[in-house]
Amino acid sequence: MAIDIDLAGQVALVTGGGRGVERGISERLLDAGAAVVTCGRTEPVDPLPGAAFMACDVRDADSVDRMVNDCVDGHGRIDVVVNNAGGSPTTEAATASPRFSEKIIALNLTAALHVAQRANAQMQNQEDGGVIVNVASLSGLRPSPGTAAYGAAKAGLINLTRTLAMEWAPKVRVNAVSAGIVGTKGFEDYYGGPDGAAAVARTIPLGRVAEPADVGNAVVFLASPLAAFVSGANLEVHGGGERLAFAEHLGG
Repeated sequence: MAIDIDLAGQVALVTGGGRGVERGISERLLDAGAAVVTCGRTEPVDPLPGAAFMACDVRDADSVDRMVNDCVDGHGRIDVVVNNAGGSPTTEAATASPRFSEKIIALNLTAALHVAQRANAQMQNQEDGGVIVNVASLSGLRPSPGTAAYGAAKAGLINLTRTLAMEWAPKVRVNAVSAGIVGTKGFEDYYGGPDGAAAVARTIPLGRVAEPADVGNAVVFLASPLAAFVSGANLEVHGGGERLAFAEHLGG
């Protein structure tokens, strides 16, 4: 028997503004048959065909309440929530202002908690419950120089995932996806152009950086019945991990 993932009839809410990883996740959920609602502070310039959009600042609990209420009013239910909104510019920890650090933690950790809380309240009243997937990062699993608050927030998000999986079972499954480097728009510029980007890709065991769809595939799996007994897990999507410095001295 072939194994297929069919999310037809499911309603998925994805935070993150409609670009990059969020777009890859939303596209793969659509490919699996789900009805997809995206959200961000402003409507994307290039909206994703087939997906609905709702304006929401996920850092604001009242805005989150309105979004979830509007989603339920419009679609009748929420089956999958993907907390993808996040990110951080590079800033040295020694000089980061308290306001900057608070905003980064709010976006990458407490916003996800607000969305998850509100979604859980709805899912607990649904016969089939629901699934929450938090998009974390390898920065939450190892030192994160230049993005200390971001790394700390993502570490907190992984811990939060495991805690919520215990508290909200059996109706709601909660998992995380820790993504490695993803080739989103601006990836080459960040690493100094095509040559720099290629050099970074060569450090990954599988020989390339992730595509947004790679993260989307992981989310679709965790949202599907194939992952029915997976909760509290952190799925690392990193192509084999980051090359360790000592390997250079071993010829590896």
